[in-house]
Formats: sequence, C-alpha cells, structure tokens
Amino acid sequence: MGKAIPLADSDFETEVKNSSIPVLVDFWATWCGPCQTMGPVVDTIAEEYEGRVKVMKMNVDENALTPAQFGIRGIPTLLLFKDGQVVDRIVGAVAKTAVENLLKKAI
Repeated sequence: MGKAIPLADSDFETEVKNSSIPVLVDFWATWCGPCQTMGPVVDTIAEEYEGRVKVMKMNVDENALTPAQFGIRGIPTLLLFKDGQVVDRIVGAVAKTAVENLLKKAI
C-alpha cells in the first residue's frame, strides 16, 4: 500500500474512533505549502508503519466538521489517536523523526 488513506468526516467514526490500532491523521489542504512538504513524510510513515499504525489524510477544505471538532487552527496538523482518543499532536511541518517519536507513544 504505502500511502496515507483519504479520510472524510463521514468515515471518521468507523476509521478512527473504532480502529483497533493507533491512527495518525494528517489535516491538510492543497494550497498549503508546508502541507505539501509533509505529504511525502506522511506517506513514508504509512509505508513503514503499515499494520501497526493506520495513517490517514483529511483535506480541511472538503471536510469541516472533524477539524472543527478537534480545534484544528493551523495546518498541517497531525493528530495521533489511540482507542479513539487524541493522545498527541504536531502542528506545522516537522522532520520524519519527530513523527516517529510521536508514534512511539502509541505503539
């Protein structure tokens, strides 16, 4: 597989809240430069952690409910969910190692 899975407001409950493994959600937009920088990092994480972490991407321009629910004010924002609850977040473009350190909290 190797790529982050698109996520919509309508799928959030099923894909994130009810997931048996931790879920990393990348909140992004097409016009956001730092989001474009993070895209390949998130896809690499999806490939390397496949089976241990579900990696998903939510376009904030196409989905307003979930970003509002979690207080997403700046993008890119990465939220890490475990057992349906937010366990940590990263705001802004960061190095891959920062994302890996985040994931270690949940796996």
